Amino acid sequence: MVTITKKSPSAFRPMIRTCLDSFCCTCGIKTSEYLDSGVDPKSANAIPRVRAGGEHYIDTHNDSPWNFSFGTAEENGIWMNSGDQAGSIMATLVWLLMTYSAVTVTLLTVTEGIRPVLGMIYSLLCAMSLACHAKTSLTDPGSVPRAAVPQEEQRKESPSHSMCGQCQTFKPPMSHHCRICNRCVSRMDHHCPWMNNCVGAANLKHFILFLIYTWTCAAYSLTLFGWNYFFCADDDCTFHVVVIHLVRAMTFLCIGAFLFTSSMLMNVTYGLMTGIGTIDRLKKKATNTMSQSDEEPIPLKDVFGIGGIWTWPFPVDPVFDDYDRVMGYSTPQRLHREQQFMDQLAALNNKGGEGVV
Repeated sequence: MVTITKKSPSAFRPMIRTCLDSFCCTCGIKTSEYLDSGVDPKSANAIPRVRAGGEHYIDTHNDSPWNFSFGTAEENGIWMNSGDQAGSIMATLVWLLMTYSAVTVTLLTVTEGIRPVLGMIYSLLCAMSLACHAKTSLTDPGSVPRAAVPQEEQRKESPSHSMCGQCQTFKPPMSHHCRICNRCVSRMDHHCPWMNNCVGAANLKHFILFLIYTWTCAAYSLTLFGWNYFFCADDDCTFHVVVIHLVRAMTFLCIGAFLFTSSMLMNVTYGLMTGIGTIDRLKKKATNTMSQSDEEPIPLKDVFGIGGIWTWPFPVDPVFDDYDRVMGYSTPQRLHREQQFMDQLAALNNKGGEGVV
């Protein structure tokens, strides 16, 4: 299932349909024609659409709450963890340090210590890093709703399923309950205090991008400083006497950021290659059961989506080919819409129509 947009009033349908068509073309879908054509839009729910070739359909219905409230509860419309003061301080510290480094490089550019184009590149990298940080912090990591039910494949494999003792809901495989966010999170890797949020199936892409951009910022600035220190003997590339103290402090900051992000990138890469998240890996190591692991590697399309490679470097939400499979659960509401879709498709086929493409 691919969720594209929220259910909108009928007055905005032409504009929404134009946006859907453009988006579908990007994803390789020929058109986003509505199945509810001829039905009163005020009383009709958004119906899934057939994808080109019939492999998938698109569900444009939005089950998320519309409340303008901040929090991690299911009724909150905007995801934000405000209950952890330490996490809030650490997340704010990330912004302060990144801003400090950007200001330092800007001063180097103003004082002609480095070329303007080099300063612009670093500022762009910092902006992308902070954008990915904000997206990771303010994105629902994949919280499991109270209405979650096992998928059909899960019901066939086992008659019994795990339940969360805290949430009192179905607990999908590889999910864990976060005591800080107070929610079960699908494919939870860990709770990151620097993000002030969990890292799960829905925001893993943004977290990886933050690590990559921060690592690039650290490596880029260390390269600039190292070249100036070891290879530049001209007066033209000598740093200003005031800025040089900022550069020294930034050098230690960049070394620490480089080492930390390098270890985190290796940790995330290992998780993708083995299919074992950080929490599960620590549990398996504690019980000495790593050799008994049968998890499959996580494909990149389950992290970055199917929206095209050009969307990978940007902090935009990924579009999954099968949302239920990635999250590990389904909902009765979505299954009901799927049944509506199958009934309408069968009716169209019985009438000799070609279906919706």
